[in-house]
Amino acid sequence: LIMFAGIYYGAMYGGSTTTILLNTPGESASIATALEGNRMAKRGRAGPALATAAIGSFVAGSIATLLLTLLAPVVVEIALKFGPAEYFALMVFAFVTVAAVLGASTVRGLTSLFVGLLLGLVGIDEQTGQMRFAFGVPELLDGIDVVVLAVGLFAVGEALYVAAYQSRVREEMEKMSGSLWMSRDDWRRSWPAWLRATAIGFPFGTIPAGGAEIPTFLSYATEKKLSKHPEEFGNGAIEGVAGPEAANNAAATGVLVPLLTLGIPTSATAAILLAAFQNYGLQPGPLLFQTQSALVWGLIASLYVGNVLLLVLNLPLIGLWVKVLQIPKPLLYGGILVFATLGAYSLHQSVVDLATLYVFGVLGFVMRRWGFPVAPAVIGLILGPLAESQFRRALAISQGDPSVFFAHPISAALLALTALLVLVPWLVKVQREWRARRQPATARR
Repeated sequence: LIMFAGIYYGAMYGGSTTTILLNTPGESASIATALEGNRMAKRGRAGPALATAAIGSFVAGSIATLLLTLLAPVVVEIALKFGPAEYFALMVFAFVTVAAVLGASTVRGLTSLFVGLLLGLVGIDEQTGQMRFAFGVPELLDGIDVVVLAVGLFAVGEALYVAAYQSRVREEMEKMSGSLWMSRDDWRRSWPAWLRATAIGFPFGTIPAGGAEIPTFLSYATEKKLSKHPEEFGNGAIEGVAGPEAANNAAATGVLVPLLTLGIPTSATAAILLAAFQNYGLQPGPLLFQTQSALVWGLIASLYVGNVLLLVLNLPLIGLWVKVLQIPKPLLYGGILVFATLGAYSLHQSVVDLATLYVFGVLGFVMRRWGFPVAPAVIGLILGPLAESQFRRALAISQGDPSVFFAHPISAALLALTALLVLVPWLVKVQREWRARRQPATARR
Protein backbone atom coordinates (compact mmCIF):
# COMPACT_ATOMS: atom_id res chain seq x y z
CA LEU A 1 0.00 0.00 0.00
CA ILE A 2 2.85 2.36 0.79
CA MET A 3 4.40 1.52 -2.59
CA PHE A 4 1.13 2.40 -4.38
CA ALA A 5 0.92 5.67 -2.45
CA GLY A 6 4.55 6.45 -3.26
CA ILE A 7 4.04 5.90 -7.00
CA TYR A 8 0.94 8.09 -6.91
CA TYR A 9 2.71 10.88 -5.07
CA GLY A 10 5.91 10.64 -7.09
CA ALA A 11 3.96 11.03 -10.33
CA MET A 12 2.50 14.29 -9.03
CA TYR A 13 6.02 15.59 -8.35
CA GLY A 14 7.50 14.39 -11.64
CA GLY A 15 4.85 15.84 -13.94
CA SER A 16 6.23 19.36 -13.55
CA THR A 17 9.63 18.56 -15.10
CA THR A 18 8.48 17.86 -18.67
CA THR A 19 5.80 20.54 -18.32
CA ILE A 20 8.31 23.28 -17.52
CA LEU A 21 11.14 22.21 -19.82
CA LEU A 22 9.25 20.91 -22.86
CA ASN A 23 5.74 22.40 -22.51
CA THR A 24 4.44 18.82 -22.47
CA PRO A 25 2.09 18.16 -19.53
CA GLY A 26 2.42 14.55 -18.40
CA GLU A 27 -0.98 14.69 -16.71
CA SER A 28 -3.91 17.08 -16.70
CA ALA A 29 -3.07 18.55 -13.28
CA SER A 30 0.19 19.97 -14.72
CA ILE A 31 -1.47 22.00 -17.47
CA ALA A 32 -1.65 25.20 -15.40
CA THR A 33 2.08 24.91 -14.63
CA ALA A 34 2.87 24.99 -18.35
CA LEU A 35 1.44 28.49 -18.73
CA GLU A 36 4.30 30.18 -16.86
CA GLY A 37 6.82 27.37 -16.31
CA ASN A 38 7.73 26.95 -19.96
CA ARG A 39 7.95 30.73 -20.41
CA MET A 40 10.43 30.86 -17.54
CA ALA A 41 12.47 28.10 -19.20
CA LYS A 42 12.55 30.07 -22.46
CA ARG A 43 13.82 33.10 -20.56
CA GLY A 44 16.71 31.07 -19.18
CA ARG A 45 15.12 30.55 -15.75
CA ALA A 46 14.33 26.85 -15.91
CA GLY A 47 16.31 26.26 -12.69
CA PRO A 48 14.24 28.58 -10.47
CA ALA A 49 11.05 27.27 -12.10
CA LEU A 50 11.94 23.65 -11.27
CA ALA A 51 13.08 24.67 -7.79
CA THR A 52 9.89 26.52 -6.88
CA ALA A 53 7.85 23.61 -8.24
CA ALA A 54 9.77 21.08 -6.14
CA ILE A 55 9.84 23.14 -2.95
CA GLY A 56 6.21 24.21 -3.38
CA SER A 57 5.20 20.58 -3.79
CA PHE A 58 7.10 19.72 -0.61
CA VAL A 59 5.56 22.57 1.39
CA ALA A 60 2.02 21.89 0.18
CA GLY A 61 2.38 18.14 0.58
CA SER A 62 3.70 18.49 4.13
CA ILE A 63 0.96 20.92 5.22
CA ALA A 64 -1.74 18.84 3.52
CA THR A 65 -0.47 15.67 5.22
CA LEU A 66 -0.60 17.48 8.56
CA LEU A 67 -4.19 18.55 7.80
CA LEU A 68 -4.98 14.95 6.83
CA THR A 69 -3.68 13.86 10.23
CA LEU A 70 -5.60 16.46 12.25
CA LEU A 71 -8.71 17.50 10.33
CA ALA A 72 -9.81 14.53 8.22
CA PRO A 73 -13.23 13.95 9.88
CA VAL A 74 -14.12 17.67 9.85
CA VAL A 75 -13.19 18.14 6.20
CA VAL A 76 -15.16 15.07 5.13
CA GLU A 77 -18.26 16.33 6.94
CA ILE A 78 -18.09 19.57 4.95
CA ALA A 79 -17.40 17.74 1.68
CA LEU A 80 -20.50 15.56 2.14
CA LYS A 81 -22.69 18.67 2.01
CA PHE A 82 -21.90 19.03 -1.70
CA GLY A 83 -24.70 17.74 -3.89
CA PRO A 84 -25.30 17.99 -7.67
CA ALA A 85 -26.38 21.65 -7.46
CA GLU A 86 -23.26 22.62 -5.50
CA TYR A 87 -20.97 20.75 -7.89
CA PHE A 88 -22.51 22.41 -10.92
CA ALA A 89 -22.19 25.88 -9.35
CA LEU A 90 -18.57 25.12 -8.45
CA MET A 91 -17.76 24.14 -12.03
CA VAL A 92 -19.48 27.23 -13.46
CA PHE A 93 -17.32 29.30 -11.11
CA ALA A 94 -14.21 27.47 -12.35
CA PHE A 95 -15.22 27.96 -16.00
CA VAL A 96 -15.65 31.71 -15.66
CA THR A 97 -12.53 32.15 -13.53
CA VAL A 98 -10.30 30.30 -15.98
CA ALA A 99 -11.72 31.98 -19.08
CA ALA A 100 -11.44 35.44 -17.49
CA VAL A 101 -7.78 35.27 -16.49
CA LEU A 102 -6.26 33.32 -19.38
CA GLY A 103 -5.38 35.12 -22.55
CA ALA A 104 -5.35 38.80 -23.45
CA SER A 105 -9.05 38.78 -24.32
CA THR A 106 -11.94 37.42 -22.24
CA VAL A 107 -13.86 36.76 -25.46
CA ARG A 108 -11.04 34.62 -26.82
CA GLY A 109 -10.76 32.82 -23.49
CA LEU A 110 -14.49 32.02 -23.55
CA THR A 111 -14.24 30.93 -27.20
CA SER A 112 -11.48 28.49 -26.30
CA LEU A 113 -13.54 27.26 -23.33
CA PHE A 114 -16.55 26.60 -25.57
CA VAL A 115 -14.35 24.60 -27.95
CA GLY A 116 -13.40 22.39 -25.00
CA LEU A 117 -17.04 22.06 -23.91
CA LEU A 118 -17.97 20.99 -27.44
CA LEU A 119 -15.22 18.36 -27.45
CA GLY A 120 -16.52 17.16 -24.08
CA LEU A 121 -19.81 16.17 -25.74
CA VAL A 122 -18.10 13.45 -27.79
CA GLY A 123 -18.96 9.95 -26.60
CA ILE A 124 -21.95 8.26 -24.99
CA ASP A 125 -24.54 10.32 -23.14
CA GLU A 126 -24.55 9.05 -19.53
CA GLN A 127 -28.25 9.76 -19.04
CA THR A 128 -29.72 8.29 -22.24
CA GLY A 129 -26.97 6.00 -23.51
CA GLN A 130 -27.11 7.67 -26.93
CA MET A 131 -24.02 8.15 -29.09
CA ARG A 132 -22.99 11.79 -29.58
CA PHE A 133 -20.57 13.18 -32.17
CA ALA A 134 -18.65 9.89 -32.41
CA PHE A 135 -19.24 9.66 -36.19
CA GLY A 136 -19.41 5.89 -36.00
CA VAL A 137 -15.86 5.56 -34.63
CA PRO A 138 -15.91 3.01 -31.76
CA GLU A 139 -12.76 4.46 -30.18
CA LEU A 140 -14.58 7.76 -29.59
CA LEU A 141 -17.43 6.21 -27.59
CA ASP A 142 -15.48 6.71 -24.35
CA GLY A 143 -14.86 10.35 -25.22
CA ILE A 144 -11.66 12.20 -26.07
CA ASP A 145 -8.73 11.47 -23.79
CA VAL A 146 -7.60 14.55 -21.86
CA VAL A 147 -3.91 13.67 -22.20
CA VAL A 148 -4.22 13.42 -26.00
CA LEU A 149 -5.87 16.83 -26.15
CA ALA A 150 -3.37 18.47 -23.78
CA VAL A 151 -0.28 17.05 -25.49
CA GLY A 152 -1.73 17.86 -28.92
CA LEU A 153 -2.57 21.48 -28.11
CA PHE A 154 0.53 22.24 -26.06
CA ALA A 155 3.41 20.10 -27.33
CA VAL A 156 2.48 19.25 -30.94
CA GLY A 157 0.92 22.67 -31.52
CA GLU A 158 4.05 24.46 -30.33
CA ALA A 159 6.33 22.18 -32.37
CA LEU A 160 4.31 22.96 -35.51
CA TYR A 161 4.36 26.67 -34.70
CA VAL A 162 8.14 26.69 -34.26
CA ALA A 163 8.58 24.74 -37.50
CA ALA A 164 6.36 27.18 -39.42
CA TYR A 165 7.64 30.44 -37.95
CA GLN A 166 11.14 29.63 -36.72
CA SER A 167 12.69 32.47 -38.67
CA ARG A 168 10.21 34.96 -37.18
CA VAL A 169 9.90 33.55 -33.67
CA ARG A 170 11.59 35.91 -31.22
CA GLU A 171 11.15 33.72 -28.15
CA GLU A 172 14.31 31.75 -28.80
CA MET A 173 15.56 29.69 -25.87
CA GLU A 174 17.87 31.94 -23.89
CA LYS A 175 20.95 30.52 -22.24
CA MET A 176 20.75 29.85 -18.54
CA SER A 177 21.17 33.18 -16.79
CA GLY A 178 22.27 33.51 -13.18
CA SER A 179 22.00 30.75 -10.63
CA LEU A 180 20.03 27.55 -10.99
CA TRP A 181 18.75 28.23 -7.50
CA MET A 182 15.99 30.63 -6.46
CA SER A 183 16.96 34.21 -5.69
CA ARG A 184 15.80 36.09 -2.60
CA ASP A 185 13.12 37.80 -4.71
CA ASP A 186 11.94 34.41 -5.99
CA TRP A 187 11.56 33.18 -2.40
CA ARG A 188 9.69 36.32 -1.42
CA ARG A 189 7.22 35.91 -4.28
CA SER A 190 6.84 32.14 -3.99
CA TRP A 191 6.09 31.41 -0.34
CA PRO A 192 2.73 33.28 -0.17
CA ALA A 193 1.69 31.45 -3.35
CA TRP A 194 2.58 28.09 -1.79
CA LEU A 195 0.42 28.78 1.27
CA ARG A 196 -2.55 30.15 -0.68
CA ALA A 197 -2.43 27.24 -3.10
CA THR A 198 -2.38 24.72 -0.26
CA ALA A 199 -5.50 26.33 1.19
CA ILE A 200 -7.17 26.05 -2.24
CA GLY A 201 -5.97 22.58 -3.22
CA PHE A 202 -6.54 20.51 -0.08
CA PRO A 203 -10.33 21.05 0.22
CA PHE A 204 -10.81 20.33 -3.49
CA GLY A 205 -9.07 17.00 -3.14
CA THR A 206 -11.55 15.91 -0.48
CA ILE A 207 -14.71 16.38 -2.57
CA PRO A 208 -15.84 13.88 -5.23
CA ALA A 209 -15.03 15.08 -8.76
CA GLY A 210 -12.95 17.89 -7.26
CA GLY A 211 -9.72 16.59 -8.78
CA ALA A 212 -6.54 18.61 -9.12
CA GLU A 213 -7.43 20.48 -12.30
CA ILE A 214 -9.85 23.02 -10.79
CA PRO A 215 -7.62 24.06 -7.85
CA THR A 216 -4.53 24.43 -10.04
CA PHE A 217 -6.29 26.86 -12.37
CA LEU A 218 -8.03 28.66 -9.50
CA SER A 219 -4.63 29.04 -7.86
CA TYR A 220 -3.21 30.46 -11.09
CA ALA A 221 -6.14 32.89 -11.31
CA THR A 222 -5.69 33.91 -7.68
CA GLU A 223 -1.98 34.58 -8.10
CA LYS A 224 -2.58 36.63 -11.22
CA LYS A 225 -5.16 38.76 -9.41
CA LEU A 226 -3.02 39.29 -6.30
CA SER A 227 0.39 39.63 -7.92
CA LYS A 228 2.31 42.90 -7.68
CA HIS A 229 3.74 42.04 -11.11
CA PRO A 230 0.67 41.13 -13.23
CA GLU A 231 2.52 42.19 -16.38
CA GLU A 232 4.82 39.17 -15.99
CA PHE A 233 1.98 36.67 -16.29
CA GLY A 234 2.15 35.15 -19.73
CA ASN A 235 5.88 35.89 -19.84
CA GLY A 236 7.13 33.70 -17.00
CA ALA A 237 5.83 34.79 -13.58
CA ILE A 238 7.23 32.56 -10.84
CA GLU A 239 3.97 32.77 -8.85
CA GLY A 240 2.26 31.09 -11.80
CA VAL A 241 4.48 28.05 -11.23
CA ALA A 242 4.58 28.07 -7.43
CA GLY A 243 0.80 28.25 -6.98
CA PRO A 244 -0.44 25.53 -9.37
CA GLU A 245 2.25 23.03 -8.33
CA ALA A 246 1.46 23.51 -4.64
CA ALA A 247 -2.28 23.23 -5.30
CA ASN A 248 -1.69 20.06 -7.32
CA ASN A 249 0.11 18.27 -4.50
CA ALA A 250 -2.22 19.55 -1.79
CA ALA A 251 -5.17 18.18 -3.76
CA ALA A 252 -3.35 14.87 -4.23
CA THR A 253 -3.07 14.51 -0.45
CA GLY A 254 -6.65 15.66 0.07
CA VAL A 255 -7.86 12.72 -2.03
CA LEU A 256 -6.80 10.41 0.81
CA VAL A 257 -9.18 12.06 3.30
CA PRO A 258 -12.50 10.63 2.01
CA LEU A 259 -10.73 7.43 0.95
CA LEU A 260 -9.43 6.60 4.43
CA THR A 261 -12.31 8.00 6.50
CA LEU A 262 -15.32 7.01 4.37
CA GLY A 263 -13.99 4.52 1.84
CA ILE A 264 -15.02 6.86 -1.00
CA PRO A 265 -12.54 7.26 -3.90
CA THR A 266 -12.80 10.74 -5.40
CA SER A 267 -10.53 10.09 -8.39
CA ALA A 268 -9.45 7.25 -10.66
CA THR A 269 -6.15 6.92 -8.79
CA ALA A 270 -7.96 6.79 -5.46
CA ALA A 271 -10.12 3.99 -6.86
CA ILE A 272 -6.96 1.99 -7.60
CA LEU A 273 -5.75 2.57 -4.04
CA LEU A 274 -9.16 1.40 -2.77
CA ALA A 275 -8.80 -1.77 -4.85
CA ALA A 276 -5.37 -2.32 -3.28
CA PHE A 277 -6.91 -2.08 0.19
CA GLN A 278 -9.66 -4.52 -0.73
CA ASN A 279 -7.12 -6.90 -2.25
CA TYR A 280 -5.70 -7.30 1.26
CA GLY A 281 -9.15 -7.73 2.81
CA LEU A 282 -9.32 -4.17 4.16
CA GLN A 283 -12.28 -1.83 3.75
CA PRO A 284 -11.40 1.85 4.24
CA GLY A 285 -13.80 3.74 6.47
CA PRO A 286 -14.26 4.95 10.05
CA LEU A 287 -13.63 1.47 11.48
CA LEU A 288 -10.30 1.18 9.69
CA PHE A 289 -8.75 3.71 12.10
CA GLN A 290 -9.78 1.44 14.98
CA THR A 291 -9.12 -2.02 13.57
CA GLN A 292 -5.99 -1.25 11.53
CA SER A 293 -4.68 1.92 13.16
CA ALA A 294 -1.02 0.91 12.73
CA LEU A 295 -1.54 0.45 8.99
CA VAL A 296 -3.38 3.75 8.53
CA TRP A 297 -0.93 5.85 10.52
CA GLY A 298 1.97 4.05 8.86
CA LEU A 299 0.55 5.04 5.46
CA ILE A 300 0.14 8.65 6.59
CA ALA A 301 3.68 8.66 8.04
CA SER A 302 4.99 7.41 4.68
CA LEU A 303 3.64 10.60 3.09
CA TYR A 304 5.89 12.70 5.35
CA VAL A 305 8.88 10.52 4.44
CA GLY A 306 7.95 10.57 0.75
CA ASN A 307 7.80 14.37 0.72
CA VAL A 308 11.32 14.64 2.09
CA LEU A 309 12.73 11.96 -0.25
CA LEU A 310 11.17 13.54 -3.34
CA LEU A 311 12.60 16.93 -2.41
CA VAL A 312 16.05 15.39 -1.87
CA LEU A 313 15.81 13.61 -5.24
CA ASN A 314 14.51 16.59 -7.21
CA LEU A 315 16.66 19.53 -6.15
CA PRO A 316 20.11 18.01 -6.92
CA LEU A 317 18.91 16.96 -10.38
CA ILE A 318 17.83 20.44 -11.49
CA GLY A 319 21.21 21.08 -13.09
CA LEU A 320 20.85 17.86 -15.08
CA TRP A 321 17.28 18.53 -16.22
CA VAL A 322 17.98 22.04 -17.54
CA LYS A 323 20.62 20.65 -19.91
CA VAL A 324 17.72 19.37 -21.98
CA LEU A 325 17.30 22.98 -23.15
CA GLN A 326 20.81 22.93 -24.66
CA ILE A 327 19.66 20.47 -27.31
CA PRO A 328 19.38 22.19 -30.73
CA LYS A 329 15.83 23.31 -31.41
CA PRO A 330 15.10 21.08 -34.45
CA LEU A 331 16.25 18.00 -32.53
CA LEU A 332 14.43 19.07 -29.36
CA TYR A 333 11.05 19.61 -31.00
CA GLY A 334 11.53 16.59 -33.25
CA GLY A 335 12.07 14.53 -30.10
CA ILE A 336 8.97 16.05 -28.53
CA LEU A 337 6.90 14.93 -31.53
CA VAL A 338 8.34 11.41 -31.31
CA PHE A 339 7.62 11.03 -27.60
CA ALA A 340 4.19 12.63 -27.96
CA THR A 341 3.35 10.11 -30.68
CA LEU A 342 4.60 7.17 -28.62
CA GLY A 343 2.74 8.40 -25.55
CA ALA A 344 -0.56 8.84 -27.39
CA TYR A 345 -0.29 5.40 -29.01
CA SER A 346 0.57 3.71 -25.71
CA LEU A 347 -2.72 4.85 -24.14
CA HIS A 348 -4.95 2.42 -26.06
CA GLN A 349 -2.70 1.18 -28.91
CA SER A 350 -5.08 2.94 -31.26
CA VAL A 351 -4.41 4.72 -34.55
CA VAL A 352 -7.43 6.90 -33.77
CA ASP A 353 -5.53 8.38 -30.82
CA LEU A 354 -2.64 9.25 -33.14
CA ALA A 355 -4.97 10.92 -35.64
CA THR A 356 -6.69 12.79 -32.82
CA LEU A 357 -3.33 13.91 -31.42
CA TYR A 358 -2.27 15.56 -34.67
CA VAL A 359 -5.71 17.05 -35.35
CA PHE A 360 -5.45 18.75 -31.99
CA GLY A 361 -1.87 19.69 -32.80
CA VAL A 362 -3.08 21.58 -35.88
CA LEU A 363 -5.85 23.14 -33.77
CA GLY A 364 -3.25 24.22 -31.20
CA PHE A 365 -1.13 25.72 -33.99
CA VAL A 366 -4.11 27.71 -35.32
CA MET A 367 -5.11 28.88 -31.83
CA ARG A 368 -1.59 30.04 -31.05
CA ARG A 369 -1.28 31.73 -34.44
CA TRP A 370 -4.39 33.82 -33.79
CA GLY A 371 -3.84 34.45 -30.08
CA PHE A 372 -6.40 32.08 -28.54
CA PRO A 373 -5.34 30.52 -25.19
CA VAL A 374 -5.34 26.72 -25.29
CA ALA A 375 -5.70 25.99 -21.55
CA PRO A 376 -9.45 26.85 -21.36
CA ALA A 377 -10.11 24.27 -24.09
CA VAL A 378 -8.52 21.56 -21.94
CA ILE A 379 -10.48 22.70 -18.88
CA GLY A 380 -13.68 22.59 -20.94
CA LEU A 381 -13.00 18.99 -21.95
CA ILE A 382 -12.20 17.95 -18.36
CA LEU A 383 -15.04 19.69 -16.55
CA GLY A 384 -17.67 19.90 -19.30
CA PRO A 385 -18.96 16.32 -18.99
CA LEU A 386 -18.87 16.56 -15.18
CA ALA A 387 -20.79 19.84 -15.20
CA GLU A 388 -23.38 18.43 -17.61
CA SER A 389 -23.84 15.32 -15.47
CA GLN A 390 -24.30 17.32 -12.25
CA PHE A 391 -26.64 19.80 -13.96
CA ARG A 392 -28.94 17.09 -15.28
CA ARG A 393 -28.78 15.17 -12.01
CA ALA A 394 -29.80 18.26 -10.03
CA LEU A 395 -32.73 18.90 -12.38
CA ALA A 396 -33.79 15.25 -12.15
CA ILE A 397 -33.80 15.39 -8.34
CA SER A 398 -35.80 18.65 -8.34
CA GLN A 399 -38.18 17.35 -11.05
CA GLY A 400 -37.06 19.99 -13.52
CA ASP A 401 -37.17 22.98 -11.17
CA PRO A 402 -34.20 25.27 -12.02
CA SER A 403 -34.55 27.12 -8.70
CA VAL A 404 -32.72 24.19 -7.07
CA PHE A 405 -29.44 25.92 -7.95
CA PHE A 406 -30.42 28.96 -5.86
CA ALA A 407 -32.24 27.14 -3.06
CA HIS A 408 -29.06 25.67 -1.57
CA PRO A 409 -26.82 28.16 0.28
CA ILE A 410 -23.50 26.82 -1.06
CA SER A 411 -24.58 26.73 -4.71
CA ALA A 412 -26.27 30.15 -4.42
CA ALA A 413 -23.09 31.64 -2.93
CA LEU A 414 -20.91 30.15 -5.67
CA LEU A 415 -23.22 31.43 -8.42
CA ALA A 416 -23.26 34.87 -6.78
CA LEU A 417 -19.45 34.89 -6.76
CA THR A 418 -19.49 33.91 -10.43
CA ALA A 419 -21.83 36.79 -11.24
CA LEU A 420 -19.59 39.22 -9.35
CA LEU A 421 -16.55 37.91 -11.20
CA VAL A 422 -18.26 38.74 -14.50
CA LEU A 423 -19.95 42.01 -13.53
CA VAL A 424 -17.36 43.78 -11.36
CA PRO A 425 -14.66 44.17 -14.09
CA TRP A 426 -17.33 45.40 -16.50
CA LEU A 427 -18.71 47.91 -13.95
CA VAL A 428 -15.20 49.15 -13.15
CA LYS A 429 -14.55 49.66 -16.86
CA VAL A 430 -17.83 51.58 -17.32
CA GLN A 431 -17.04 53.75 -14.29
CA ARG A 432 -13.57 54.60 -15.63
CA GLU A 433 -15.01 55.53 -19.03
CA TRP A 434 -17.65 57.70 -17.37
CA ARG A 435 -15.02 59.50 -15.29
CA ALA A 436 -12.82 59.98 -18.36
CA ARG A 437 -15.70 61.63 -20.23
CA ARG A 438 -16.63 63.77 -17.23
CA GLN A 439 -13.15 65.20 -16.61
CA PRO A 440 -12.87 67.13 -19.93
CA ALA A 441 -16.37 68.54 -19.36
CA THR A 442 -15.40 69.70 -15.85
CA ALA A 443 -12.18 71.25 -17.17
CA ARG A 444 -14.09 73.32 -19.77
CA ARG A 445 -16.28 74.78 -17.04
